[in-house]
Amino acid sequence: MAIIVNLDIMLAKRKVKSKELAEAIGITQANLSILKSGKAKAIRFTTLSAICKELNCQPSDILEYKE
Repeated sequence: MAIIVNLDIMLAKRKVKSKELAEAIGITQANLSILKSGKAKAIRFTTLSAICKELNCQPSDILEYKE
């Protein structure tokens, strides 16, 4: 069971830099990097909501389940 984080793909599609997103949603670049790399063990719904709002996307555009 694996959750794949496609945040880097959405950032590229929206032409938004990681630094810009981190500043816009109020998290550190280090925490955003951990999330992008898939090393995060959890994500708050408020953070996910802020990312989706900023990138104008759905959670399913960022998170994917693969066996």
